[in-house]
Amino acid sequence: MLIFELAIILLASKIAGDISVKLGQPSVLGKLLVGIVLGPAVFGILSDSATLEELSQIGVILLMFIAGLETDIEEFKRSGKASTIVGLSGIIVPLAGGYLAGVFMGMGTFQALFLGLLLSATSVSISVQALKELNKLKSKEGATILGAAVIDDVVVIIALAFLLSMSGGGDVHLGLLLLNKVLFFAGAILVGWKVVPWILKKFDSLKVSQTTITAALIICFLFAYVAEMTGVAAIIGAYIAGIAISLTNFKQEIVEKVETIGYSIFVPIFFTSIGLKVSFAGMTEYIWPIIWLSILAILTKLIGAALGAKASKFSWRSSLGIGAAMVSRGEVALIIAAIGLESNLVSQELFGALVVVVLITTIVTPPMMKLIFNEEETQLKFLSQKVPKNI
Repeated sequence: MLIFELAIILLASKIAGDISVKLGQPSVLGKLLVGIVLGPAVFGILSDSATLEELSQIGVILLMFIAGLETDIEEFKRSGKASTIVGLSGIIVPLAGGYLAGVFMGMGTFQALFLGLLLSATSVSISVQALKELNKLKSKEGATILGAAVIDDVVVIIALAFLLSMSGGGDVHLGLLLLNKVLFFAGAILVGWKVVPWILKKFDSLKVSQTTITAALIICFLFAYVAEMTGVAAIIGAYIAGIAISLTNFKQEIVEKVETIGYSIFVPIFFTSIGLKVSFAGMTEYIWPIIWLSILAILTKLIGAALGAKASKFSWRSSLGIGAAMVSRGEVALIIAAIGLESNLVSQELFGALVVVVLITTIVTPPMMKLIFNEEETQLKFLSQKVPKNI
């Protein structure tokens, strides 16, 4: 059955992606939507099994690994201040909006704060693919988006741990949590600087086939695993591993081979599996909360991150593009929602509604980015045509 499901996913995702591009949208939008069509929400041909979930996890890890490999490290360094401002402003506005929404819905203080934190989460795994298709991944905007996502992840997880400790929803030691994160980033930088190049050179000298790409995947998966064990998202670990390898002489070879592995099987599974999580069963009575919470989630992140980008001296168009890229809550928010369910901070019914809200933010992100960044390119071309040429 799994083999059949994989064949269906790969066929459907490629066809849907092609149709999406022909309609003027990023291919990732078609891949997300085809998961909904094939999943329990529509035809029920596929289901979100544990095996597909594991394969999709590999897909998102490889996607962020590729993003790290293709990151312009100098641009990333220059965008540090802007990333910090965008990341923090992209948390403050959704946090305030989510808290007020929770109070309006009759929630207690901790439940309302949890809703705010859930809406503050960001996952740029979907945005990364859209940035690649729009040729923006190596731009100043792309570097700012990726840096802001790292900051967003760390701050939101620490704030969530603090909330759980205050509400009694979990056994959390804040000092240990902070120490784990500091140790991870310090260790990741040190290992990436000193150990990663040495490992790649050693593997390259082995007398067996495909040693370099194997070493790269080992490094990627270990960074992702350690990140997750220390309370940092696995995708952040994979992204840092990609940056570390991008500074070596093996970068180009590894990029080509990882893209072949990732985009041929694992990344399509990841995109399609997101749609498989959608189910409309029992959602009728929550239709209006889903609609206005989705609008709130989109606008607060868009406005918050865009204001942060504008404060960092981006143009309004670029600021809106950065804000749009931060809208997707993706797998990070789904994990936080699951934690809230386990800690009794959200009910089972509200959990189901929040999952739909998260998926809506994920689906609308690629077309929003396409609209804003493409309009920017159109304006630049128009202006360049207006500039008189020297004869």
